[in-house]
Order: sequence, then structure tokens, then C-alpha cells
Amino acid sequence: MAGSRFLNTVSGAALSLAVAVSGGVVAAVAVPTSAYAAVVSNVVVNGTGQAGSDAIRSKLTIQPGRSFTDADINQSIRNLYSTGYFSDVKISVSGSTLVVNVTENQLINQVVFNGNRKVNDKKLEGVVQLHSLGPYNEAQAQVDIQRIKDAYAQIGRADVEVSIETATVQDNRINVAFVIDEGGRTKTRKINFEGNNTFGDARLASVISTKRSTPLSFLTRKDIYNPDKVRHDETLLREFYNNHGFPDFRLISTDVDYDEEDNSYSITFTMSEGDRYRFGDIGVASTVEGVDIDTLKGDIKTRSGKIYDADDIQKTSESIAASVSSQGYPFAQVNPRGDRNFSNDTFSVNYEIDQGVRAYIERIEIVGNTRTRDYVIRREFDLAEGDAYNREMIARAKRRLEALGYFSNVDISTQPGSAPDRVVIVVDVTDEPTGAFSIGAGYDAEGDSLVVELSVQERNFLGRGQFIRASAGLGDNDSQIYNFSFTEPFFLGYRVAAGFDLYRAYSASQDYYTYAETAGDIRLTAPLTDELSSTIKYVYQQFEYKGTGDWQNPNNLSPIFQNLIDGSPWTVSSVEQAFNFSSVDNYQQPREGILANLTNTVAGLGGDSHYYALTGKVRWYQMISDQADIIGSLTARGGLVTPFDSNLNVFDQFTIGGQEIRGFKQNGLGPRTVQQGDALGSQYYTTISAEANFPLPGIPEDINLRGAAYVDAGSAWGNAVELANTAIEGTDFSIRASGGVGLIWNSPFGDLRFDYAIPFAKEDFDETQRFRFGIANTF
Repeated sequence: MAGSRFLNTVSGAALSLAVAVSGGVVAAVAVPTSAYAAVVSNVVVNGTGQAGSDAIRSKLTIQPGRSFTDADINQSIRNLYSTGYFSDVKISVSGSTLVVNVTENQLINQVVFNGNRKVNDKKLEGVVQLHSLGPYNEAQAQVDIQRIKDAYAQIGRADVEVSIETATVQDNRINVAFVIDEGGRTKTRKINFEGNNTFGDARLASVISTKRSTPLSFLTRKDIYNPDKVRHDETLLREFYNNHGFPDFRLISTDVDYDEEDNSYSITFTMSEGDRYRFGDIGVASTVEGVDIDTLKGDIKTRSGKIYDADDIQKTSESIAASVSSQGYPFAQVNPRGDRNFSNDTFSVNYEIDQGVRAYIERIEIVGNTRTRDYVIRREFDLAEGDAYNREMIARAKRRLEALGYFSNVDISTQPGSAPDRVVIVVDVTDEPTGAFSIGAGYDAEGDSLVVELSVQERNFLGRGQFIRASAGLGDNDSQIYNFSFTEPFFLGYRVAAGFDLYRAYSASQDYYTYAETAGDIRLTAPLTDELSSTIKYVYQQFEYKGTGDWQNPNNLSPIFQNLIDGSPWTVSSVEQAFNFSSVDNYQQPREGILANLTNTVAGLGGDSHYYALTGKVRWYQMISDQADIIGSLTARGGLVTPFDSNLNVFDQFTIGGQEIRGFKQNGLGPRTVQQGDALGSQYYTTISAEANFPLPGIPEDINLRGAAYVDAGSAWGNAVELANTAIEGTDFSIRASGGVGLIWNSPFGDLRFDYAIPFAKEDFDETQRFRFGIANTF
């Protein structure tokens, strides 16, 4: 009989299996390698309680009346352990009966957390796997303890202690308590760099994401030690050196020392910079018949004589790949081949176009995103399912995703698809916080009163990639400023940013009138290249002037402003078109590159103003000293406005002052009435500024406090406002200039700036303001 043959095979041995699933571990005797089929007529379950016999039978692969082998017994044991409800499982055969003996884990009545103040219950509940009405087992409890420790390590508390306590309540149920001793906050006390000869410690400290602990580190948490973060810092250092002329850079070691007494870490990066190279000969070659190489020269961003830059090589490869694909060769791949010349430290690059593997994208899988929606990630790819696989286009998508600022890590890999010519793209991302609250300062609409501003912004609203910012500012003289902005970066599925802005400002800083401005705009921005974009905007503004005090006395207020009060409110309906260029390395603290803007404005689509205005601004950043981390910048501005009819309004002209030429009040220079001193604005202006900013000696660079020294010069002249029999001065071109020093603080509350400037070239009627405090302006 088959049953007896099977029993003889396993006689003398306990029929069990060594497994470790959900904490269950059972010693077993190996079953014979040869297995005979057996049949049982019924199944008996012993030891069941909460689970129930039927639930246990449903996990068995053995059914009465059907033949089975030892493999079925093994699998049945695995299935039962995998539920997590059992601490012990044994299966045996007695005659024609299959006997299943189980020992149940206790069920959890409630899970609580004690001692946690820095991480709330809701977050910890999402970390642990033990939960109410689920089974309790010790192995999972230990895993959850480690998960809690990892969560605390993320906020800089690596010495947290976690234990677990259980209490039986009733019916084989227990309460589980995680007892947490949060310990002190782990700090990064020192960050050292060794072997860096070209770039100073302060410069390299600005590159990495881990920062030294300062008195304000509890606000930014950038001093938290995290091994993954340090590995990312290693990558940032390699990329920095590779992008600044050092293709042979090597990070020799990263040493981390922990001080138990101080509960702090010291990190030392030891490196070998290698020689600094410039690009030598640059060429393009192709083994793909039909590719027009001459048309690809415009895609080359690596120029002979320029400092070696690995990022420029990557961008060139991507650009060439896109151009070749548009010529009808979607599978072509670009392989940059480098050739070092050790005698003159040049690095020649030849971009070789080869026929790549003919493979298609089967699907794009997005993993790791807990907040950002899949489509926000997918739209950064110029490829979709079914398209030809192109390595350079994948690299471009990775760069775009990193540039969004939504993720702390972006990794793109490939896996084999369902056929030899199919690949699966796996995009693994890690979301990071994108919201910000800041406290800043500026000046009211008239430029005379200091305003303290509170703002809240979210760069990835609801995980949709949308930008929202709201701010409110209050100051002396009852000054008020309110802003709200919204931007959808992919309007109607196209790479076009659409948005709107709302603005309201009120000022009572003038002696004889109050001023209020209400404005709104809608805008569209389209990229023309990676660095150049164009924006078109419709703007509607309303200006309100209300007289106060003895405003009707012409000795107090000029007839020009009396007319503004009598005719209030005034409206302006205009269309703007702007070109924006950016090649800076970092928007928050640019060190290299150019920012430029050119704006054309036409007013007259209804409203009270009819004019054309042209304004431009360009700022060039350049490192003065890599060792001392001294940054130089040169800024030029200019503008003109001309009426379509005979006159302009006061609010149509340019108000130039302390933002452009420090040491003067806003609207403190340019045409004004002789008797009353009322500023009219100017029809033309031009300014130029030179500045150097630098770390302050003795101040840790991670406090982000820098000094500045500068010289400003320029002029505001011309007037097209109807004079109404009023004498004015300052309409002629006249140079104003000032020099000064400043403090720039990239604080946890926002970017703040303090300036003290002394004018050394001015007119007698100009209004000066030596000290100025406000929001630091990158551009």
C-alpha cells in the first residue's frame, strides 16, 4: 500500500522542517531524498485557537483523497509559518490521518510607544510592523526595534535606546509597549579635508550636504550624521572635482570617528586631486552611415582651452544623441573617448557615434516615491513605453529629476524585459521635504518703510510638482504686503510652465498721501534651450492714492501728486515678454555662471497707461579665490520707457535707489519736484555694481554668514510726466556712486542682508540711506 511505503520511509524521524518565517524556528531531521506518494483520508488540527481549524487547513497543500509527498508537507509547514500566527508547527501521519500540531503566537491587543517626544506616534506606527489584532513574535519585535532606531538616526539621535515590554490582558492577547530613551542629539563636530590643494576647506564644505554643528543646527538638521548621506557627499565631491578640471580625482578614504562623551562624529575626507586639465582637441566621428556630422557641431559644449568639465561632456553626449535621433537613428549611442596629454595637461575628447543595441523600452517602473506622483517623474523622460532605448536620453532624464529638488536620491537602472530586445527601466527615488517657512524683510511699495515678511512655500504641492507660495508682510507706518503665487510646471502635458501671481501692497510712509497697489498676472514660460527660456505675461495693476492731512496745499504736495489723488484709482493693463538666461552652478549661492534677463513691456490694452518699456539685467559670477572661497560678481542694469502718446504717469516711470545703488533711499535719486521734493521716477536708468563676498574669519562656514564689499554706480534721468506748471530737477544724466560693506546671512528663516554704504558721488537733492536691511537678492 502506498501509505505504508511512505510511512516506512519516514519512520523514526520527526516529520518537521527547519524554517525561520515570522520568527518561528523549528529543529528538523532531514527527510529522505527519495519520496513516495501517500494518501490520507482526513486532517486533524490540534492546538488551534484564534486562527481556527479551517484557516489552517486552507494553508495546507495536502487534501484528503489526494496523493502527496514529503515536499507537500514541507511547503505546508512553510505556508503556516508565513502567516506569522504560529511559533511552532509539526505535521505527522498516523495511519490514514494527517495530524497538524500548532502552537499559536499571542495576538496583539494594542501597540503603544512610551518616551518618544522627538518622533510622534503616527510616524512610529508607520515604521513598525507589529500592529493591533496581529500576531506577536519576538523576531518581528526585534526588527521593529531596529526600525525605530533607524528612524531616530535620521533626526540625529543615533544613541537612542529601545526596549519592548509586553503584558497579557485576556484570551491569549497582549499589550505591546516600545519603551524609548531618545538620548541626546548626535552632532557632526568636525569635517576635515585632507589632500585638497586647489580648493580650500570652506569651498569644499559648501559642496557637501553634511554640515558642522552650530548653535542653529537644530533648525536645519544639516549636521545629522547619516552613513547614506556621507556616501552621497563622496559622490558630490567627485562630481565637483570632475566638473572643475580634475578627471583623475580620487577619494582615497572617508574616516568617521564617534566620540561617546560628546555624542558627536568627526568626518575626514582624504583625497588626491590629480592634475588640472583643460580641453584639447574636440571632434565628432560616426560609424553610423548617413549621420550628418556637420549639423552636430552646435551641440558641442566642450570647447578647446576651457577647463575640463565632465558635466559638459555629459550634456554634449545627450545633445548629440537627441540630434542623431531626430535624423532617424534612434538606437545610436554616443561614446565620448578621452585622451590625456600629460605634457601640457590637456584632455582631448572625441564623440564617437555608434549603432547601439536595438532594444525597446517595455515599461518604466517607478519605485521609492512615497509622495511624488508617478506622472511627475515620468514626464521628465523624453522616452515612453515602446520607444527605442537610448542611454543618453535616460541620462538626461536622470539629470532633470535631480534638478527638480524633490528627491534626495535618484537612481535609474535597467532590467531584462520579456524578450531579448526589450528592457525595463527602473527609476528608484527617495522623496525629501520640499516645504519651507521663512521670515524675511524688505521695504514697502514706496520703499521708505521696513517690512517683516512671513512666507510659506511648497515646491511639490500634493506630490504634483506644483509650486505654491504665500506671504504676508507688516511694517511701520501701517505698511502691508501680501503675495500669492502658483505655478504648474507642465501645463496641459507640455514642458511649459503656467501660473499666476496676486499682489497687494499698502503704504502710509508719505506725509500727505497713502499709496496702495493691487496687481495680478497670468504667465506662460517655455524653455528654448537648457539655459534659455521665454516668458509671456499679462499684468493688470490698480493704483490708489488717497490724500492725508493738508494734501491740497501745493506747498506740501505737488500738483502732479494732487492730480494722482483726484484721479484715483488708476489702472494699467500690459503684456510682458521676457528672455531669461541662467548658467549659474547654484541658485542659492551662485559662485560661477551668468544670470540675465531682458523684458519688453507694452501697456495700453485698456487702462490709463500707454507706453513701451525695455529693461535688462545681467549678473556674472566668478570665483576670485578657490582657496579662500571669495566670490566676485559684476552686475549691469538698464531700462527705458517711452509713451505712445505725449505723457507718462508717475507710476509708469522707474523708481531707482537703494536696491540698485546702495547708500540711497528707494526712489532717492532721479527727477523730483523742486519745491516739495516729490520723487517722479525716471524715464531712463543705468547702473553697474562690482562686489566680492567672502567667509568671515572665525565664523564656521555652516552658519552661512558671509561678508561683502562693493562699489555701485549709475544714473536715473529723463521725465515724461506732465509737469502741471511744476518745477523739477534731476532730469539730466548725472553719475551717482557709493561704496560699502555688507553681511549676507543664508539663515534658517530666509536669505537676509545688512548693508552699510556711503555715497561719494551724488546730487544735493538726492535722498540717502546709509543702512539698509532686507532680503538678500541673488538677482
